[in-house]
Amino acid sequence: MNAAQVEALRAALAPTGWVERTSEFAGSLRRRATRSHGLLIVGTPAWEPWHMTAHLADEARLAGLPDLAPTLVRWAPPAGAPPHLSVGIERLDQAGAAQTLLVVSPGPAPDELLEHVADAKRAGTAIFALDQGDNELDGIAHEALRVLPAQAPVTFDGAQHLVSLAVAGRCERPPSPVPPHARRLAARAQLARLLDRITGPDTRP
Repeated sequence: MNAAQVEALRAALAPTGWVERTSEFAGSLRRRATRSHGLLIVGTPAWEPWHMTAHLADEARLAGLPDLAPTLVRWAPPAGAPPHLSVGIERLDQAGAAQTLLVVSPGPAPDELLEHVADAKRAGTAIFALDQGDNELDGIAHEALRVLPAQAPVTFDGAQHLVSLAVAGRCERPPSPVPPHARRLAARAQLARLLDRITGPDTRP
């Protein structure tokens, strides 16, 4: 996403409070993930956060913040997968105080995932959750960002992009003055269309 697109997104979202919400969440994540290979990201057995992992890696590289480059943890990596795509779920069993775990879940986290996350928390891992309103997962997480489908002005996919941008500091500055045409875009449906053009279609199940 180029600078003009980032500015347009920030301007459109300025009246909604979502720039601030994602910036606070991402800022906490950035302050905690200070060790190389220390940021782990995991989804559910049925859904892997490919796009967010890729965007976080890109933003970390562009910002010169290698400690924020995430490791994608997969439930069943296929044989012969390249090293960066072959980290299995057992990696969570080895997590400790040196790691930060970001759980990205578009639906209710299954019991097996909750158990792994709870074990990692007991071992000292900092837990962050990005979900669509999962009380059990949020109850385990140290910090959670809930993207409620009926209330949030962004899609779940759009929220992942916002967090990735804010982690690298690209969505953290106070918004520019919002012109009248941008204020009219504050309606949820219009914002969703803008985000779809910039970040891709909604991946909400």
